[in-house]
Amino acid sequence: MSRTFLITGVSSGLGQAFAREALSAGDVVVGTVRGPEQVELFEALAPGRAVGRLLDVTDDRAVATVVDDVERTVGPVDVLISNAGYGLEGTVEETSIEDARRQFDVNVFGSVAVIKAVLPHMRRRRGGHIFAVSSMAGLTALPGVAFYGASKFAMEGIAASLAQEVAGFGIHVTSLALGSFRTDWAGRSMVRAPRTVADYDEVFGPIRAARQAKDGRQAGDPARAARAVLQVLDSDKPPVHLVLGSDAVRLVEQGQRQLADDLAAWSELSASTDFRTDD
Repeated sequence: MSRTFLITGVSSGLGQAFAREALSAGDVVVGTVRGPEQVELFEALAPGRAVGRLLDVTDDRAVATVVDDVERTVGPVDVLISNAGYGLEGTVEETSIEDARRQFDVNVFGSVAVIKAVLPHMRRRRGGHIFAVSSMAGLTALPGVAFYGASKFAMEGIAASLAQEVAGFGIHVTSLALGSFRTDWAGRSMVRAPRTVADYDEVFGPIRAARQAKDGRQAGDPARAARAVLQVLDSDKPPVHLVLGSDAVRLVEQGQRQLADDLAAWSELSASTDFRTDD
């Protein structure tokens, strides 16, 4: 039996990989894009089963309108993959407040708007699966992408809370903590804050240069990530956090060890802040 997917940001990269894999499995995919010409290109992937919709996820009213229209004209959304987003690179001091706000508007509030628009429909049907596309930078802090990472930390937390809130309705929630995949994320899609403070040359210069040099040669295969998502869909107990990519596994494990070490080293001080029973 075919399912209906709603996937945001399908014009390229992982969004398109998710869409292609679902279409190959015989499912119906509604994909959102930003330009009219991209609608035709997407629908040509599988005429009749690939349905394009124009959408800016930062337009809350448009998000609700598109989701309601999809439910009415295409069919009940069984699977949401909230994928639309982009990367922002730069040190905290060198990144403008305007760029930081825009990062959250798209990566957090845009994603939340789509999730909130789909939820009432899934809740009434008592079923569905929501995927929030996150990053390894949302589970372990990485230098040079603080605001991107913060946006993904936010989505990891929102997804984990939401999973507990909707479990009783038969709705599953999974955040996808992605490593470095061979997409345009680190290339033309990346917004890079201008370098303005020479003091950061030593620590950040090599990070930016390495990321640019790696663009197009990342280890992660988007098609394999898409197949992993479909495999999770078939699981009776899907994960709330799914880490994808060998580099992501390594860096997240490293971050978790650092947290565990801090907890152990400072546990006595941590516990000392409670009220004393003999006070």
